[in-house]
Amino acid sequence: MRDFKFLKFLDWFRPLFEKLGVDYFVMRKILQVKLIMDGRRVPTVLSNKTPSAESDTNFFKSLGIYLLMGLTLLPFVWMRQNYIYQMSIVFTIIMFFIMTSLISDFSSVLLDIKDKNIIGTKPLQPKTLHLAKTIHLSLYLFYITAALVGPALCLSLYRQGILFFLIFLVTIILLDVLIIVLTSLVYLFVLRFFDGEKLKDIINYIQIILTIVISVGYQIFIRLFNVMNLDIHFEPKWWQFLIPPIWFSAPFQMLKKSEINTTYIIFGIMTIVIPIVALTLYIKLIPIFEENLQKLSNHTERIKKVNRRPDQLLSWLLCNSNEERIFFRFTSAMMKSEREYKLKVYPSIGLAIAFPYIFLFQQISALGFKEVSQGKSYYLIYFCGLMLPTVMWMLRYSAAYKGAWIYKALPINDPAPIFRGTIKAVITKLFFPIFLLQAISFLIIFGVRILPDLLIVFVNIMIINIASFLASEKSLPFSEEYKSAQQSNGLIAFLSLFGLAALAGIHLTVTRSIIGAYVYFVVAVIVFLVFWLLTFRSISFKIKDF
Repeated sequence: MRDFKFLKFLDWFRPLFEKLGVDYFVMRKILQVKLIMDGRRVPTVLSNKTPSAESDTNFFKSLGIYLLMGLTLLPFVWMRQNYIYQMSIVFTIIMFFIMTSLISDFSSVLLDIKDKNIIGTKPLQPKTLHLAKTIHLSLYLFYITAALVGPALCLSLYRQGILFFLIFLVTIILLDVLIIVLTSLVYLFVLRFFDGEKLKDIINYIQIILTIVISVGYQIFIRLFNVMNLDIHFEPKWWQFLIPPIWFSAPFQMLKKSEINTTYIIFGIMTIVIPIVALTLYIKLIPIFEENLQKLSNHTERIKKVNRRPDQLLSWLLCNSNEERIFFRFTSAMMKSEREYKLKVYPSIGLAIAFPYIFLFQQISALGFKEVSQGKSYYLIYFCGLMLPTVMWMLRYSAAYKGAWIYKALPINDPAPIFRGTIKAVITKLFFPIFLLQAISFLIIFGVRILPDLLIVFVNIMIINIASFLASEKSLPFSEEYKSAQQSNGLIAFLSLFGLAALAGIHLTVTRSIIGAYVYFVVAVIVFLVFWLLTFRSISFKIKDF
């Protein structure tokens, strides 16, 4: 069995562990097995990769990505203008990445119940097992923190001095303690009042949020401060006492700018006291936490009464045959229940929702609401169509892919109804609600004059969607394993992006008059119908093993 350098380093502290009453030999063996098993897990930041039998260094590969993310901290550590502003941004970035990584990638460490099921039956002291779990989690938290903050720490020593460096190092340790405790308390709260399935859903949604916020989160935090002509002002407010990054940045403002007031002193006290109090509380709650963890081993799920009438009504309105209706409802149910599908697809949906508003708000900030509302920024709604290639491509994968034998057992000779029902379900359940929401908000901003353009945008997106489906390799819905998802149809998605941009350009050029808009809309509808008929006429000859 592989021996790790970390375990050899830990051997130096064996007398200390034994004085604490820990069976060091057993603890070391537990850690050794855990580290070997961790090498087979693919971190969320490398989620487009698949586990490799030849390599167990997936986690250390992900550290390179954290290192690149950490480079964004350097400009703020270099600055000497307003320390509570720049260090608040630094601690916000650190707290976000560490907390989301802890939840998305190391939930299996915090919520590990295999220890009790396997090791708990042996004559082993609970103290040894709990300490092994704590060291295991702390090791990876150290690696992530070092990769993320290491460059900024080195730069702070050179640029800001030794005292700044030492305070920065201590506050990072305290922040890590606070993050572990907050994460554990969130899990404890969920497990106290809900079952393990609800916790798994929450972890899944946090993994989705991790991907989305990386792209758009900076837009929010920067607005906590007033920045005018590079003159940064911080105005204390009561609600800032609820934002940890501001607490942790106050000592730097007092140190470097000698601004000592009641607010900054309270922030500094909170920086030290709250992590220590939280850690003390967590230690007392560990027995309750371990007791509630057993809910994760309970696979009995409370049967929920699901209202299927909306799906049934939509299937009858939109589908032409019983086969289409069946797979419309089947796809709708799978998209709701498949956690892995949500993890792969929802980030694209979130970005499709966010990007039009981000660019629109930037234009409003620069030009003013009145000027933007009279222009043509509503073409930003085309960003909504960027989600469809990913959504459609991922429909072929499922965690329950072995159940695909049902396709051959069903009395269906032509797969065309399967795909028609599936595509209609995706458009109706995922794309159309988002497009409708954005269309209504754009109508409020730009007025009823853009209604013909919104109809054209919808049809153009449908054209690109069905064209990309026609050009891609066909596979039955939910019939392939997620391991093969790395062989994504990137070329089709890339061409879809340019196709959508080309149609948007034609739309902008042709619809300079009202008559041109209506003519173009009719032409676009005809093109879409032709594509739709061509796609499903000979689709049965393009499906593998049908």
